[in-house]
Amino acid sequence: MHELSISRNIVAIAEQQCEGRRVLRIQVKVGELSCVMPDALRFCFDSCTQGTAAEGATLDIQCVPGEFLCSACNQRLRSSTPRASCDCGARQLICVSGDELTVSELELA
Repeated sequence: MHELSISRNIVAIAEQQCEGRRVLRIQVKVGELSCVMPDALRFCFDSCTQGTAAEGATLDIQCVPGEFLCSACNQRLRSSTPRASCDCGARQLICVSGDELTVSELELA
């Protein structure tokens, strides 16, 4: 379960940025292709915030859909799993979204 170490890192980022203030909400963007399970992340987050400036904070998870761009035909394809080829048959797919895992916003008291 790598969500535990991810939760620890999210809390560490929040503590670095909060300048001694209490953290009320942390928004993260989690891509469908990132292999992070949102429910497991929420579960781990609660235990990681105990005794920190983020204790009691809400974790707001924004799921980002997987999207690929075919460099042969420029078609954009949505998929929650990695794709090997485009509908046109080309194998030159570029992942343009869905693999991210970022802290996008902090709400402080």
